[in-house]
Amino acid sequence: MQMRLKNGKTKVLTLSYDDGVVQDIRLIEIMDKHGLKGTFNINSGRYLSEDTVRERFYGRLKLSEAQQLYTNSGHEVAVHALTHPSLEKLDTAEIIYEITEDRKAIERHYGTIARGMAYPYGAYSEKVIDVLEKCQIAYARTVESTYAFRFPENWLKLHPTCHHNYEKLDELIKRFVETPNRFNHPEMFYLWGHSYEFDRHDNWDVIEKFAVYAGGHEHIWYATNIEIYDYVKAYERLQTSYDKRIICNPSSIDVWVDVQGEVYCVKAGETINI
Repeated sequence: MQMRLKNGKTKVLTLSYDDGVVQDIRLIEIMDKHGLKGTFNINSGRYLSEDTVRERFYGRLKLSEAQQLYTNSGHEVAVHALTHPSLEKLDTAEIIYEITEDRKAIERHYGTIARGMAYPYGAYSEKVIDVLEKCQIAYARTVESTYAFRFPENWLKLHPTCHHNYEKLDELIKRFVETPNRFNHPEMFYLWGHSYEFDRHDNWDVIEKFAVYAGGHEHIWYATNIEIYDYVKAYERLQTSYDKRIICNPSSIDVWVDVQGEVYCVKAGETINI
């Protein structure tokens, strides 16, 4: 038996963008137009002051702008530490403060449970990971590109496929979209970055071209980071008989499985005999 993804698919695509900046407005418009989904990692201690008059379309969002943009958008809002420090340089109490205060603010501002995270500057250590576990953070994204389509072994070391400025992005996404999965093993394409970089490098065409090509494929599941995490964990919670002919799903998420080439949906709370 092996995992299939939502609706029996074998590929999933997700995006992750950091800091909560005004360029996220344009990015989300592009993502929504082409059916892409992703996660936006917020420093809730660094919103722009509400009384600031923005002279140009640049910088961080005001809290009111962020709430209007992200709340009920279909995209995930996740932790990025309260003030964006290098967490591995802090002592344990400071790390706890940065994570818990950011998480509490996000949950208060957006009416969501914040369980995911991206490491500020991509910096982490085993001490940081230990703190995240205690703070009930489910996953944390690094900036270490794999240039591959695999799922993480450790969700607190969630390495992305690549940054959007990777010079072979077109080649990589084409391989993901068009190449059949080897042995039907599920694959994940994970793109990350900062949306202000599109203005800085004058290359909005990169993400627009990516979205046009990557979106709208029936064989790909488009999901947020936490949706992927929860789905994988639901699959791992499946209970089976020794011969895999009886499968019980104790979770609240429908799960699809491949048993000797046949695909089955095991609905939430259901036990099936095959």
